[in-house]
Amino acid sequence: MRIYLPGTWPMLRKLVKSGKFEPIGGTAFALTPRLRESYVAGDEEELEYAAMTEAARASLRLLAVELGLGEDVAARRVVIAADLDDVTLRPDLDDGAVRITGPVPMSAIAAVHVDDEEAAHAVREAAGVIDKADLGDMDAEFLVGEAEDHELAWYSPEEVSFLVDLGDL
Repeated sequence: MRIYLPGTWPMLRKLVKSGKFEPIGGTAFALTPRLRESYVAGDEEELEYAAMTEAARASLRLLAVELGLGEDVAARRVVIAADLDDVTLRPDLDDGAVRITGPVPMSAIAAVHVDDEEAAHAVREAAGVIDKADLGDMDAEFLVGEAEDHELAWYSPEEVSFLVDLGDL
C-alpha cells in the first residue's frame, strides 16, 4: 500500500543520516476504503493526492511543535511516500489515517515531497495557526489554505541527500 508520512526538515535530515524514516507515533495517511467513500468522484491519482494532502497538513502540525519549541527549522512541509504491506487502518483518527510499526527503510521510500523556498513564509504562518484552523477559525483556515496553495516538489529517494545538503547551506 502506498502511504504518505508527514515529516519535517530535521526528520528528513535524520533519514539521510540513518537510512530510515521514523514517523511520529507511526501515523501515516493512505488511500483507504473509508477515504475513497468520502469522495463522490475522483480517479485513483486524485484520491492518492487527497491522502498526500492530509499528510502535508499533518506536517504543518509537526512543524508547529518544532517552531513552538523555539527550534530554528526550515519552514517546509515534508511528506515521505512509501510502499509498505504492514499497515493498520485508523478510521478513529481520520478517513485516510493509518498506523505503521517501526521505521521505514530507504528501500521502501518511493518519493519525497518538500516545499520549495517560495512557500516558506506561507508555511511558517500556517504552522503558527494550524490548531486554530483545526478548531474552525476561518482566518486561520485561510492562512493554512495559503500554504496549501503551494505544490510540494517531488524528489526521488536518490536525490534526498543532495536536497538536504543544499537546504542546510
